[in-house]
Amino acid sequence: MRVTLINTSDAGGGAPAACMRLLKALELKQVDVHMEVQDKKTDEPRVKSIAGNFISRLKIKFNFLYERLPFIWFKAKDRSLRFAFSTADAGSDMSGEPDILNADILHLHWTNSGYLSINNIKKLFETGKPAVWTLHDMWAFTGGCHYSGDCDHFVNQCGNCWMLRDRDSNDISHKGWIHKNDMLKAAKNIVFVTCSHWLADVARTSSLLKDFRIETIPNPIDTEIFLPNNRIAARAKWNIDPKSKIILFGAANILDRRKGITYLVDALNELKNNYQDIGDAEIVIFGKNKSFDVSQLPFKVHELNIITSQHDLAEIYSLADVFVTPAVEDNLPNTVMEALACGTPVVAFKTGGIPDMVEHKKNGYLAEFKSATDFAAGINYVLNSASNDDLAANARKKVLDNFTNEIVASKYMAVYQSILNK
Repeated sequence: MRVTLINTSDAGGGAPAACMRLLKALELKQVDVHMEVQDKKTDEPRVKSIAGNFISRLKIKFNFLYERLPFIWFKAKDRSLRFAFSTADAGSDMSGEPDILNADILHLHWTNSGYLSINNIKKLFETGKPAVWTLHDMWAFTGGCHYSGDCDHFVNQCGNCWMLRDRDSNDISHKGWIHKNDMLKAAKNIVFVTCSHWLADVARTSSLLKDFRIETIPNPIDTEIFLPNNRIAARAKWNIDPKSKIILFGAANILDRRKGITYLVDALNELKNNYQDIGDAEIVIFGKNKSFDVSQLPFKVHELNIITSQHDLAEIYSLADVFVTPAVEDNLPNTVMEALACGTPVVAFKTGGIPDMVEHKKNGYLAEFKSATDFAAGINYVLNSASNDDLAANARKKVLDNFTNEIVASKYMAVYQSILNK
């Protein structure tokens, strides 16, 4: 069985990390797996980039700007939405690439940022190859947004998109829906896979995907890398007080509107003002931070910036007493799974795919949606729980029982076999 994974990049965000982990998981199962990307950032030999020379790199840059700049300048309602919507009207034709032609199965993941246009994806379907498309967000079944917020226009044919400066029934979200509807007519043997049950439930209500087969398979994680490290040693390495209660927060971009940083600020202030037994708590933050002022946080803050090493991440999760993610929209965030794998309980809002991983008061705390008050209560619960060792053990067990390379790769192989036998 020869499988070609297709993703915009092999590192630098949630979908690239998840796709690369799947490549490794399938490789362990002796699958002949390869990966086609636009931007290759690792030295993995099974990953091939379309950026082979100066001309191709120039074309990639042009495609990105051609898709992105008109939307930012003329379409997006405000700057916070400049990467929340992808028109996918520019990209590269991959249908003639050797890894496409030689594949038994094409496995699409996240393909935006000028990598594949809607027409390019249609050409892949027109090869007649069986296909799997893992959805890391909502884009495949909306008119262009990656997460729709409170909008449910994807149930019909999109249009009147709240993200647009000039919205009407025939705006670019409606036109995007029409283009995707045409694209999907070429998909004759395809299975859509969502990483969370939440996204599967939403996709099944969409007008574009309601008649397709939709399965739920989580992202895998290497539990030999993400595992509990010695807390004292980890704190010593990262210059963290061994006696403090450590609250950890991290994201690829901590100012992403979906990551809920404002709720974290409010929750930490609630924690400081209303829980006297919180003691000498400190905050550790990792991820890209261009402009967030950490002085807004009422505790001492350690900024670690962008962490690229998985082994370093495992140490950072292990040195914390609790990992917090106040995300208001998310599928199956890698950070939550990574924290749990390292035996660190998680506090999060009960939203999206997070309940697939966090079990309330068993391996963390699921707070009432958008309630900073309950989020603060959750942090306090974890930090001062009499059963903290049980929370940590349950966190690790949740991952070992559901998200290992072996479990996830086997589920994907069953899907692959089912469409090859169709």
